[in-house]
Order: sequence, then C-alpha cells, then structure tokens
Amino acid sequence: MSDNQTQLMKAENPEMASPVFVEAEKMFDKLAEITKETAARAYDFFVERGAQMGTHLEDWLRAEAEMLRAAPAKIAETKKLVKVQVAVPGFKPDEIEVSVKDNVLIISGETVAEEKSEDENTVYNEWHSDRFLRKLDLPDLVETDDIKALLKDGVLKLTLRKKAVVEATKVAVQSA
Repeated sequence: MSDNQTQLMKAENPEMASPVFVEAEKMFDKLAEITKETAARAYDFFVERGAQMGTHLEDWLRAEAEMLRAAPAKIAETKKLVKVQVAVPGFKPDEIEVSVKDNVLIISGETVAEEKSEDENTVYNEWHSDRFLRKLDLPDLVETDDIKALLKDGVLKLTLRKKAVVEATKVAVQSA
C-alpha cells in the first residue's frame, strides 16, 4: 500500500491511524508518576478506614481502579513475530503512546472528557478515569525500528518482529 493510499485511508477512517511512538524513558517516567499518584490515593483509603493494617492490597486495587481504566491485553507469538492486542475503546490513535525497550512494552492513553452538565447531578459513576497504562513483558526481545500498530474498533493491534538470535561463533585456538 502506498503512502498516499495509507493517508487517504486514515483520513476516511481516523481509527485506522497509528498511535504515537515515544521514548522508553518518557513512558517509565509516566509509569513512576502514576504509581506515585496511585500510592497516595491508596494511602487516603487506608486513612479513611481508620489506618487498619491488613487492607493495603484492597486499598491499592481500589485506588488503581479509580485512577486507571482497565485495558485487557493478549500476547501471542509465532517463530518471527510477537502480536499484542489491547482493548482501548474510546481512545483515538493520537491519544495513545507506545514504547518498547528490550522486552518491555508500555502502552499509555489519556483522553479528555468534555461532558459537563450544569443541571445534572451524578448519582452513580463507574467511569472513574479516562486514562490507562499497561506495562507488558514480551516473551522475546523485539526489533524497535519496525513496529506495526493499528487501532480499529477500540482494539490496538501491535505486530513486533523478534530480534534475530545471534549464534555463538566457535573460534579455533592455535598454539603460538
């Protein structure tokens, strides 16, 4: 497919566009920031419970569920490829960032909710967050220069080529 055909397809169907690829360090910084925010929120829950010991896991999971949207993932592999699918409904390609370093894949997304109603009182809300972050360990080292990424129908599909295995070279030792 030519670049013009790809651009035309993206213009006709913006969900077919690729996400943004970013440096791994930026994603690790984002992971650290979200972990810090989650820890602070989990501590708030701990304090609200009267600082009772033994509830730290519940507090953490509750904070994480409040701060991040679930993004279920599937990883499959063939001899030459690693294929990853992540459910990210409601996100546009330009709201998703992808980074790969060694065998670690980090996918992040954030969207801005614009629904504000002056005359509406929310009684119950399970839409806690408009962001997600997934750190996935891949089964093999992958090439970082040729990653195929496609967002379609709320599913991000990544195809990563495995790094070629370098065989050890046998060196003959000669006497001097």
